[in-house]
Amino acid sequence: MTGAMGGGATGPGGAAAPGGPPARERIGVIGAGYVGLVTGVCLASMGHEVTLRDIDAVKVAALNDGQTPIYEPGLVDIMAEHAERLTYTLSLERMLDRSDIIFIAVDTPPTYSGDADLSRVMGVVDELERVGADARHILVMKSTVPVGTGERVRAELDARGLGEVGYCSNPEFLKEGAAIADFLRPDRVVIGCFEAVHGDRVAALYTPLAAPIVRTTVPTAEMVKYASNAFLATKISFINEIANVCEEVGADVAVVADGMGRDARIGSAFLRAGIGFGGSCFPKDVSALKQLAGNSGYHFQLLTSVIEVNELQKRRVIGKLKKHLGTLEGRRVALLGLAFKPETDDMREASSLVLAARLLAEGAEVCAFDPVVDTSTERLKGVTMASSAEEAIAGADAAVLVTEWASIVGIDWAAARDTMRSAVIIDGRNALDPLEMTRLGYTFEGIGRIPAHVGVPA
Repeated sequence: MTGAMGGGATGPGGAAAPGGPPARERIGVIGAGYVGLVTGVCLASMGHEVTLRDIDAVKVAALNDGQTPIYEPGLVDIMAEHAERLTYTLSLERMLDRSDIIFIAVDTPPTYSGDADLSRVMGVVDELERVGADARHILVMKSTVPVGTGERVRAELDARGLGEVGYCSNPEFLKEGAAIADFLRPDRVVIGCFEAVHGDRVAALYTPLAAPIVRTTVPTAEMVKYASNAFLATKISFINEIANVCEEVGADVAVVADGMGRDARIGSAFLRAGIGFGGSCFPKDVSALKQLAGNSGYHFQLLTSVIEVNELQKRRVIGKLKKHLGTLEGRRVALLGLAFKPETDDMREASSLVLAARLLAEGAEVCAFDPVVDTSTERLKGVTMASSAEEAIAGADAAVLVTEWASIVGIDWAAARDTMRSAVIIDGRNALDPLEMTRLGYTFEGIGRIPAHVGVPA
């Protein structure tokens, strides 16, 4: 059954209690990474006692010192504000003893076959058997897992004598850079359960947020997550294809996207052309859904194209550079921004990694800057790191805007122009004004943008 569930106060043990505020639950979170940490901190901000458990001793020590292992705007402040309700530990036993509802937020990275690696998820089941979870515990899957995982976990719990432990699927829909707002002001909350009483307890956590709560089966909840991310990735690849055609026919994709987005059936979100999507979710989830379909005997042709378009889009920048510079051998190219999107330090599947590798392979000298990313990573071996965007640009033959950080977009481009060997700018995020950049003397090219000299009829 799928539908919306209204909120209500809860009594002892999470049972409904008419009148009065929602009950405060004892929450456990397994995995203090991006999803787990944001989930735990936000639930603490709602008044719940939260214990986060992670196996990384360095991470747990840092959290106990008030430091975060990730960059997420506002997270440090909200952690400090609600520190009295947050406990960080290496001990599963301690977390289990202090918790009744336990969110699982461990990694499910892709394997070489394209399937999701569920070893960490199943490892949690192994540990729960060893420690001895019981009837008061409800497991809530926050990790993105293939459809059928919940049924597999349920069967494993039953087989290991943990049949009284509850299980729900509660997929996350957090955007990096806006995760706190996404959690506290969600578009919807999806909860799949095997037993309604367990779903009621989890739903009660979210009732103060006044968001629509979709109650459904576990497999359907799992599919909602994959389908949502796959559709958003499809919109991105679609507008990038449109941008590539715009370059051939002299149209401006920014205006095209604006005209499309004003149609309520389409919407403007994710219709911004660029050099492809990255991050921890879209590439992994699109591939996993494609693989899931293939394992079930269905060839998901659309997602095959979405993946191909995204990979090719990153490499089109190289062609644009060659068009203006000729050979890239010995040329100095500045990469402005490294994270896959602004307001995060996440480098997973970032376009900058592909661009840096391709430029180095072409014999170019690569200098990069990002205001947040830890540039000591081995993935950027061979890349010179600058301390500012201006430093990266100085002496460059070309610059590529890879991540549209406000601090990069807003630099003094007129002054930067005078420091370059040749003023070629490739705007990989369509964040700069083509007319203004051309007026400043740049050889400018965006993604599907109308050539600056064409202009717009009055």
